[in-house]
Amino acid sequence: MWLNTTASPFLLTGFPGMEKAHHWISIPLLAVYVSILLGNGTLLFLIRDDHSLHEPMYYFLAMLAATDLGVTLTTMPTVLGVLWLNHREIGHQACFSQAYFIHTLSIVESGVLLAMAYDRFIAICNPLRYTSILTNTKVMKIGMGVLIRAGLSIMPIIIHLHWFPYCQSHVLSHAFCLHQDVIKLACADITFNRLYPVVVVFAMVLLDFLTIVFSYILILKTVMGIASGEERAKALNTCVSHICCILVFYVTVVGLTFIHRFGKHAPRVVHITMSYIYFLFPPFMNPVIYSIKTKQIQSGIIRLFSPPSSRAS
Repeated sequence: MWLNTTASPFLLTGFPGMEKAHHWISIPLLAVYVSILLGNGTLLFLIRDDHSLHEPMYYFLAMLAATDLGVTLTTMPTVLGVLWLNHREIGHQACFSQAYFIHTLSIVESGVLLAMAYDRFIAICNPLRYTSILTNTKVMKIGMGVLIRAGLSIMPIIIHLHWFPYCQSHVLSHAFCLHQDVIKLACADITFNRLYPVVVVFAMVLLDFLTIVFSYILILKTVMGIASGEERAKALNTCVSHICCILVFYVTVVGLTFIHRFGKHAPRVVHITMSYIYFLFPPFMNPVIYSIKTKQIQSGIIRLFSPPSSRAS
């Protein structure tokens, strides 16, 4: 194997057959990107600025918002570059780096959702020890563990990409770099790069989901044991936002998987659109969900956008 440093750049692809409409397509995409930046940026600012939100639940929410911002900032430049300027060329190093961050952040998001489930499990099933178990140090260690797990798990397949010779068309099927797109262009044995991601998905994303489901079974069992109906509703209400975010993330994962596995005869634009939904819908929806369902976030947003005179009163 040899390090491929002189090969011609890859070519990104927007929406095939709709090139004349790229400028129009960019308008709703830009609106979604701006909404994601504003929504998740606002959440991060509120959690940093409001001392009443300095709790483990909101620290994990800040991690989720930061992850969503990372996904957006990683994909947005090349997508808008293709749609606005028809700037399709991307160097190998830049492409591999983008693919690394995209796939790493997807694993991070799954890990953060698992950490948020752990937070709700402790808060409801062991409330008296909540503050002693989920200390700031513990939260920081969990966050670092989620990040390191994702970064190390994705690294082997990205390192392999640097050593493959690329002698195919060099045309990628999206306006951003994905590992599964790049390996299709390699003229080498890609068995490891085909099998390893499947193992990662099953060992991490699927395991995360099953663990989350199991934790909510235990939570439900605990809640059903509470005598007061009002207390049961209050306990479950603290989980609603998290459950909605879980559904948004894993439903898009399943949707994208089904399209790739069983939609081989579907138009190419369907595959591309589903990829955009996967990368944009959860980051767009997560701030909306928490703004609607969490009173503390609602109050913080109202204070943030209220005139100074009304805030003082």
